[in-house]
Parts: sequence; structure tokens; C-alpha cells
Amino acid sequence: MVVRDNVERHQFVLRTPSPVAPEPTDRRRFSLPTDAAVRIETGRIGLAANTVVCVRDEAGSMLAQVDQQGREELGAGTYSIELFGAVKTYLRADGPLTVDARPFETVLSFEDPQPVSVGARSSHESPAATITTTDDPLDVMAAVSAFGSALKTTSVERSYPTLRGHPPLLELGDELAVPEALDVPETGVRIELPPTLRHVFVATPLAYYLGARLVPGDAPRLVAESGFGHDFDGPHGFEEAVARALKRTFFLDCVVRTEGIYDVPLHERQTVESRTDIEVKELYDASLDERLSAYFEIPYERIADLLPEWKLTTHVAPRADNIELLPFVTNDLAVVRTPSGTEVHHSAVQAAVVDDFLRDDADAADTVRSAGATTPSETYVKPSSTDSVEQAWISDGTPVGASKTTPAAYRNRLRREPTEGDIGITVVCNDPEMLAETDIVDEVYGSRDGLSFDVDAHYDLSGAALRETLAEPTDFLHYIGHIDDDGFQCRDGKVDADTLDTVGTGAFFLNACQSYDQGLALVEAGAIGGIVTFSEVINSQAVGVGRTLARLLNGGFPLQASLEVVRIDSDVAHQYGVVGDGGLSVVQTESGVAVLCEVFDKVDGQFDVSYRAFNTSRAGIGSLIRPALTDSMPYYLSSSGVSNTELTEDELREFLALEQIPVIYDDTVYWDYEFLA
Repeated sequence: MVVRDNVERHQFVLRTPSPVAPEPTDRRRFSLPTDAAVRIETGRIGLAANTVVCVRDEAGSMLAQVDQQGREELGAGTYSIELFGAVKTYLRADGPLTVDARPFETVLSFEDPQPVSVGARSSHESPAATITTTDDPLDVMAAVSAFGSALKTTSVERSYPTLRGHPPLLELGDELAVPEALDVPETGVRIELPPTLRHVFVATPLAYYLGARLVPGDAPRLVAESGFGHDFDGPHGFEEAVARALKRTFFLDCVVRTEGIYDVPLHERQTVESRTDIEVKELYDASLDERLSAYFEIPYERIADLLPEWKLTTHVAPRADNIELLPFVTNDLAVVRTPSGTEVHHSAVQAAVVDDFLRDDADAADTVRSAGATTPSETYVKPSSTDSVEQAWISDGTPVGASKTTPAAYRNRLRREPTEGDIGITVVCNDPEMLAETDIVDEVYGSRDGLSFDVDAHYDLSGAALRETLAEPTDFLHYIGHIDDDGFQCRDGKVDADTLDTVGTGAFFLNACQSYDQGLALVEAGAIGGIVTFSEVINSQAVGVGRTLARLLNGGFPLQASLEVVRIDSDVAHQYGVVGDGGLSVVQTESGVAVLCEVFDKVDGQFDVSYRAFNTSRAGIGSLIRPALTDSMPYYLSSSGVSNTELTEDELREFLALEQIPVIYDDTVYWDYEFLA
């Protein structure tokens, strides 16, 4: 039986000993929200290894939590079972019940075949309403003050990604109009700001997370009714002070919430308690202003190294035409900064291509993926460095090392329609000299166990055929060929993406020279995001990048994170960038997060292993992970790294057998099976 999220394109397999016949059942049987529910009859359900299983009684009290290798036996009773799989899934069944987490499968067993209710909920979030505002900063303040209505709780549990809803949309108009139906929480917290768009933009994600009101003031300051206050014009500057406030409150909420519905041994809590005098139990039941007061008494330097690696920093120009983007930036809980960076002229990018070519071992006749493209005179921008995994650029210029995000990308993500059936992969090769890259059709795409793919390949298309292919609905398009200023090269001419009425793909990879502008046009026509090139790329090197990116995307890595991994061992990866939504994943990962490991040799057959997880749409910032490196591993926040774990060769092989992941060894990226070989 397969549970599908047809919007996010996730699948979760429930294996039963014999085929089942699902019948619709009442969703109200479940205590937590579900989008659909069915009833089946079975005595056994098998799940993917490392699926976390939480069992509660009818009152909601936790009875057991099983993950990795463990076993729980429960007697007679009615149980609510929460499964942390690719799709949020709930079971309701009568005991006796046994939960047995084995190395390669987790099994739920009932005494006899019996009715089992299965409910599921999509992770896709839609805004509840649209707020109209003018471009007056005071009106924008009032509009943003209603963003907290999307929080499903104002307790510390809001640090779980599933309990933070999408903020209302913003629409520019002649006057401010906030729908009365929005239930804005009264938290007693406000953020005082000088009434400028720059101050409002930077403070918006923090205001949303705290459920705080934005009000005009002479100096930026966080204030609570109890008298607590924190100035934002400190030695690190306004923008950095706001970023630190967001990270501090979010992180300490994650620590304090371990006293709540998921009582787990969290590494970060253990370390914070060893360094500070924080009273976690008392703070869990405290008011928001009491928690804020306690949080800001802790010196930032004592917890800075424990903070999860932030998923996204967005550089947003504080202009009226970017006001409508604030809900989308906030939904990603991004750190917002005013655009700043270093200008890089296109000639410098071109020079890098020549250097790469001269270092290349390929034959001197190696082709360039270009069809006579001209050299543009535009200036590129390298954004100021941040400590986030991803960066997005919403301003003028072409960013190097960040996603060029546009309003269309956000709107297309929001409008993503449910699609039934298999995950669609479309590969187009429009140059016979580049067929070497097309072996990814058989070797990579669709090779994941437990996922259903529909892989469609096209070769040497005409212009009309390419237009038709680009319009067809698919989840991912991988294009191999030539692109220049006039568009995609076909056997009978060119196709300019600016002339397309609609594009059916969600994500794309244009492995061709200077595909940046054509990629932006695909986003404007309906795509959500994709990987493009800034300049010419040498064919042999492009093939290597194409294969590595295909493996990462097929493994569930988001677009921007995939490029970060490729840059580890590729000299030409800096020629590639992301347009649109860099956090988009083509398919789900096996374990919720995208995992990367680095292995170092040690003496006596031992290895040092470092573990890094990247957040995905399924496991956003605030999710929990428990790396299966050893049996005694505690839980970690999902984007925290785990370093210097010693494993024997047998232990390392057992770990890598659990999931297909990339491995860094000697500054080279391998896939797990390559490394083991």
C-alpha cells in the first residue's frame, strides 16, 4: 500500500503480507489533523528502516517511541500510532501490538488480522487569506503584524516545522485591509522599529515567529509587556542583531520543547544545560515574555556553536515591488539582509572557464556547450558571506553562489497542483556529441527502491517537438545540448523560452552554456526552480557535473544543496547556479533529511566519520534526526553536524548499507556503493 502526497510528490510505502483493499473511513477517528483516511485489514505492516514510530493511548499520552533498533510490546487497548515517514501518516488499531525496529525494516505486528485505520496529511501549506497594504511602511508594519495568525501554536512547539503555517499573502493596493477572519495571537510582544521598509523587511521573520506586532519607534527594540526589552542597535549592527535574536529564540525553544509531546534525549539540550543554568522544566510552562527574558540572559557566545546551521539567508532589496514577497521569505524562516556583495565582471567568469579548460585532461578538441553565444557585458554579484546553507538574492544583478529568486518562483511553488501517478523525469539530449551524459537515464534516474518513476527520454528534437515537451507536465527536466542568446538549439532552429506560454516542469537542470537567462524564462513560464550555467562549460567537465547532480537530485537533495556538494570536487561547479526556489527537491530523501558523510582514515582499521544533514521540504528547520552511526546516538536538530565519530570498517559498512548517500573521501565525492567498492 502506498500513501502519496500528490502536491509535494512524496510517497510512503506500507508493506503488508498480502494485498489490501482500502476503504474510505472517517477522518475524525484521528486526534491529529488528516487530509484523507482509509481502513484496511492486516496483521502486519512493514516500514522503511529507521522510521520513527510513536504509540499513544486514546488520551494522547505517549506509551512508546521506537527508532533505529528497538522493540516494544503493548497489550490490549486502542492505540494511536504516529509514523514519521515520507508522508505524515497515522494508524489507529487495537492491541496487542508489537513494534520491532530491525536493521533494514521496522515491523508493526498485531495478534490477528484486524481493521486498521490509516490517515495521512500533506505537508503542503496554503495561506489562509490575503492582506492588502499600501507601500507606506506603517501599513506594511500593520500587515506583517498579522503574520502570526499562521502559527498553529505560540508555545515552544512552534519550533516544529509542521506547526508553523504559511503567512497570509500580501497584495499592494490603495489602502490597508486585514481580513477580520485572521486570528492574530495576543502575545504581548512587540518590535519597535523606525518606519522604513529596510527595518520592516529585516524584522518580519522574527515578528512572525514570535507572533509579535511591529510598531513605530525611534530605535529598533524587542519589547514584552512584562518589561523585558532588548536593543537591536548593538555592536553587531541591526541586521545581525535581529538574525541572532531569531536564531537564539528558535534554538532555545527547540531545547525547551523536549519537556513536551516528544520527550527525547536531545544533544543540544544536554550541552546547553552543562554550560548554563537554564531551567528547562520551568520554562516549558512559562509565558512567552518570561521565556524571552530567560533566553536573552544567556550570553550568545555560550550557545553560538550549538545553533543549527540556518537553512536560508535571503538578500532582499527594500523596495515597494518586493513587499508582496515577504510572506514567502517568512515561510522559509529566512534570515533577511539588505543586499550587499562584491561585483564580479563577466570577463572574470569567462577567464575561469579558460583556466578550467587548460587544466582539463580531455583532448584539445573537446567541445564547448555553446552554439556561438555572445559574451554579455553584465556584472555578476557575489553576495556577502553568511553562515546559512543556502542564499537567495532578490535584487538587481546576477548572483554567484546564491539563488536568483523571483516572485514567479514563489507563486509557482504555492500554486503547485496535485498530480497522481509516478514521479515524472524528462531527459532531452539535443546534440549527438553529448550522448555520453544520457546514460544517466538508465543508471541514475528512477533507480530508487520504493519510489515509482516514469522516465521519458527525447533525442535531437525539432523546435516544435521541444515546445511540446516543455509544456508537458513533469516533475523534473534534464536538458543536455546547446543554448545561446536566441534560446535552445534544435535540429531545425531555436526555441526561446521567453516565447513559451506555459512550462509543465516543476524543476529543471539546463546543462548547456549560458543557460541562465533561459532558466529564468522557464521560471516565469511556470517552473519553480532549476540549475543553470553562467557561461561556457567544457563538454567533458559538464558530463561529470551532470552525472553527480543527477545522483544528488535523484537522492532527494534540494537544488542549492546539490550544487554545494558538487563544488567539493569539481573545478567547474562555480559556473553553475540556481534560479527560482533553491530549496526545491525533485524527490523525497529516504530518511527525511539529505545526508552527506565525510570519512577520514585512522590507524588500526578505524575511521573518523562526520555526518551532515540538509533540511528538505519534508524535514524543515526544527526537525529532529538521530544519526544511525552508533546505537547510543542521541537526537540532534536536523541541520546540526555530527563530527568525529569513530567506526570500525564493519560498522561503517553497516551504516552505509542503510541508505544511498554521498560520501566525501580524500576531497572527492563518491556514492556509498562506489566508496565501499
